[in-house]
Amino acid sequence: MNAHSLIASAGINIGLAFLVLSLFSILKKQPSNAYIYYARPLSQNHRLSFHHGFTLRRFLPSVSWIPAAFRVTDDEILDSSGLDALVIIRLFKFGIKFFLVCSLVGVSLLAPVNFYDQDVTSGGSSSTDSFTISNVTRGSNKLWVHFTCLWLVSLYALSLLYKEYAMILGRRIQLLQDLRHRPDQFTVIVREFPICIQHKSYGCQVDHFFSKHYPESYQCSQIMYDCKDLKYLLSQAASVSEKILNLQEKVISVKQYSGSSPLRMPLRNDTEIDSQIQKLDELNQKIGQMQQPQMLLQKELPVAFVHFKSRRGAALVSQSQQHSHPLLWITVQGIAKFEKLKKWFPPAMAVQLIPGLRSIVTGYLPSAILNGFIYIVPFAMLGMAHLAGFISKSRAEIKTCNMVFYFLVGNVFFLSLLSGSLLDEIGESVAHPKDIPNHLARAVSSQADFFITYVLTDGLSGFSLEILQPGLLCWDLFKSHTYGRRKKKTPYIFSLPYFRVLPVVCLSMLIGMIYAVVAPLLLPFLIGYFLLGHCVYINQIRDAYVTEYETCGQYWPYVHRYIMTATENDELDEKAGMGETDREDTFIAYRPPFLQPVDVRTTLSNYTEPLLSSEIDS
Repeated sequence: MNAHSLIASAGINIGLAFLVLSLFSILKKQPSNAYIYYARPLSQNHRLSFHHGFTLRRFLPSVSWIPAAFRVTDDEILDSSGLDALVIIRLFKFGIKFFLVCSLVGVSLLAPVNFYDQDVTSGGSSSTDSFTISNVTRGSNKLWVHFTCLWLVSLYALSLLYKEYAMILGRRIQLLQDLRHRPDQFTVIVREFPICIQHKSYGCQVDHFFSKHYPESYQCSQIMYDCKDLKYLLSQAASVSEKILNLQEKVISVKQYSGSSPLRMPLRNDTEIDSQIQKLDELNQKIGQMQQPQMLLQKELPVAFVHFKSRRGAALVSQSQQHSHPLLWITVQGIAKFEKLKKWFPPAMAVQLIPGLRSIVTGYLPSAILNGFIYIVPFAMLGMAHLAGFISKSRAEIKTCNMVFYFLVGNVFFLSLLSGSLLDEIGESVAHPKDIPNHLARAVSSQADFFITYVLTDGLSGFSLEILQPGLLCWDLFKSHTYGRRKKKTPYIFSLPYFRVLPVVCLSMLIGMIYAVVAPLLLPFLIGYFLLGHCVYINQIRDAYVTEYETCGQYWPYVHRYIMTATENDELDEKAGMGETDREDTFIAYRPPFLQPVDVRTTLSNYTEPLLSSEIDS
């Protein structure tokens, strides 16, 4: 990628972000958009104040929401949205602290060392090659500066991670102590158990089983029912009730307009109201019949909530196998359908499209295509997690978060490297498979431009579209002008998509950690990435997203593992430097000058042949 493509990508992303954020600041002031941008406070029945008059201030962009986001404290987020939301904010703060120090070291120390070591002026060189480690002369003593910075950056990352882990751990312990009496800590969900042959009931079987095997800790159980028919009847009853209310309001308005003359009474509406009331009574009778014990017995499912007297009893049941057959009496969320999933959704089939798409043009389009693909992946993985047997939303999203991260690392980061300079050496790599890590490391510095455009697109454009919510805006506009024109508007309530946010942010952190020493010019872009993400998601957590579940910070161990994976992949930095030198030159370059041995044969002019030679004359 040349300098023009990089500048074009930066210009498009910065311009699009400025336009989208300006549009967001204007739309947020309009009362009609409160159900989109203030869904959380409206769902909690909080009153909002808007300027309903036509003033110029309502239609001018503002940045007041950005300083307001930085004034929000961790305790406020914890009290309002829980520890899971705080994990996302602490991840952004970790990125800001880490890459701020890395940028100071990289821009002030590493970039000048790279630029002034060797002048790369070839026409085919990348626009940032002069500032990457590939510009350093082969075998140069300056490479030990990179090695020292790599160690310093890694130690700083580990120290920050240790402090964050201690802070999150303390808050997790405190939160668990505050929630000691939650019902879910005494409850286990049991699935796939047989029916009681004697009573032809699932509920009877559950009660007999746990009363026999856990008599001291078992409390009671609640069987689950197939309520599809009941749900359909309830929705019909709600629809009929809404029609009756609308007709009654219409009758009242007509009476007020026409007066009290009996000749002008709306008889047709009264007749329609009577028919709707009769229909509602019939639906209520059907609903009552559906709730009879005989009907409920036919709707029982092999799923039950089992309650225990102590946490120990619930933990013992949930962590032990209840039957010799592993697919009966399931008390843990397993992946019984995992073998079928491998045949249904092989990820490699979807990923094969990316290199071809990325090779169409250079600049903005490759990163835009990649981000569009990345946006689809989490939802596909979430569907896989549900099919794999995860019945609770929290466990399914945690599993999805883990799957998406490693999917992105393998198929976005490494595949992006493979689509670059490594393909030019594919023949050599096949012939010498031991050299593949070195070739991969050498390809790291050559793909710095692409990852700069990726960070720009995912950060500026991605975060801007996240806060604007263009999909909801279009849907609300369509709904308000079609079938929902006369209906009362309700807030668009969604939960925070942890499974989509955390893996993508951790991927950007991995890219930054790997390129911290290789291409220091990438680091300032990452500071802007994490600053904008911090502001956007604090705004979304406060005003848009609601908390549907609380795992007490179970996402943080996964985030900790992802950052450790990124720290371990810093070895690519070291290999990137090694790839530029021979083996002997590499060991010399990574050794400080005062510890380098002196080769007498090459440094002394009065060198003489040894008296004894190891070679035997023939």
